[in-house]
Amino acid sequence: MKINKFLFALCIFFFAFSFYSESQGSKIKHNPWELIIYRPENKRDFNSVRCFVRIEDEKGNDVSESKVKATYEWASIPNVVNNYKKSLYLDGGMAMHLNLKPGKYRFSVYTPKEWQAGFSADNKEQWNSNVFEYNTENPAKVIFVTPVINDNGFYAGKWWIDYKAPRFYKWLKNHYVH
Repeated sequence: MKINKFLFALCIFFFAFSFYSESQGSKIKHNPWELIIYRPENKRDFNSVRCFVRIEDEKGNDVSESKVKATYEWASIPNVVNNYKKSLYLDGGMAMHLNLKPGKYRFSVYTPKEWQAGFSADNKEQWNSNVFEYNTENPAKVIFVTPVINDNGFYAGKWWIDYKAPRFYKWLKNHYVH
């Protein structure tokens, strides 16, 4: 009786394993409709300068609220997920998890003058970023948002979006544009 139970359990195990290994035969791919936009932490006081995320479709229509669902996580508390309410935004140390409908998108971020928290920067108006083009057919899994610095290491009043992670030292090494 003990041998029959053992053989039965062994058969179940091999059956389950063979089914699992067959289903894993193809490469595991990132779901193209899932994207993480991460703004790494900066110097402590700059983390509170919020940048708002703008998402446009191929025709230039703002789809930030119509074709997107987002949740947030903070680097300091990674296991707590928060749903977005009214607008898509990032503070330093935040990761935005987006679910997108299939298609091509253009991402940009901006910080209006009233959200700059009194930071002195070269640009005294709204801070804008470059435009990052994203295609769910050929997706990046994570894109990064970092502030731009000038030749002297001061904030230039711009943002940079890239698929490559920024360099890190003691704190975030900001994107430098000459």
